[in-house]
Amino acid sequence: MKTVLIIDDEKEIRELLGIYLQNMGYTTLEAGNGAEALVIFRRVPVDLVIADVMMPEMDGIELLRVLRQDSQVPFLFLTARSDDMDKIYGLQLGADDYVAKPFNPLEVASRVQAMFRRVDLYEGKQRESEQDSLEIGEIRLDVQGCRLYKAGVEKELTSFEYKILALLMRQAGRVLTKAQIYEQVWGEEYMGDENIIMVYISKLREKLEDQPRKPVHLVTIRGLGYRFEKHE
Repeated sequence: MKTVLIIDDEKEIRELLGIYLQNMGYTTLEAGNGAEALVIFRRVPVDLVIADVMMPEMDGIELLRVLRQDSQVPFLFLTARSDDMDKIYGLQLGADDYVAKPFNPLEVASRVQAMFRRVDLYEGKQRESEQDSLEIGEIRLDVQGCRLYKAGVEKELTSFEYKILALLMRQAGRVLTKAQIYEQVWGEEYMGDENIIMVYISKLREKLEDQPRKPVHLVTIRGLGYRFEKHE
């Protein structure tokens, strides 16, 4: 469960945002100013910060400046409509988003959801890019070198064969349609031309399978698409 730290010198705002975020499944913490927030932040894991700009003792801008010295925690500003320079300065310092006061609490909660989706997507892509290889049964795909090995024997791949195989192996056990494969590999809208996908699948099976006509790794799910099987 993700934790959101809400910082505002108005208790009513903190409590209102807390209700909406808790209803969306988040844990919330509260602080009345930046100084209080820093104490909490140093003691408790926090996944996202919502902070007002204007606060006593330590305002949102100074809090962001301090946090960005050693943290990239997602940060959302609450700003007055007239504080355009604060918005610009906050974004330059490293804020990720802002909402102008007065605001709809549902909008703030929705922006928090969107920020978490972006973070999760980015971290997922980072994990994929950092992965050295994909290995399922006797099939190993060297991600860094773009090389395929079957039972230790290297098989040459073209660039599109590699992209298709990497996509299927990363989502092993899941059926991908021809349209999904085409749009993710070629980056273009799928116009219904099945032949190009079928040709590449056939070529991959010649390199993956002992009997290409009876595949056990890259199988066809009739009427749906293709699936790379998970093997224990």
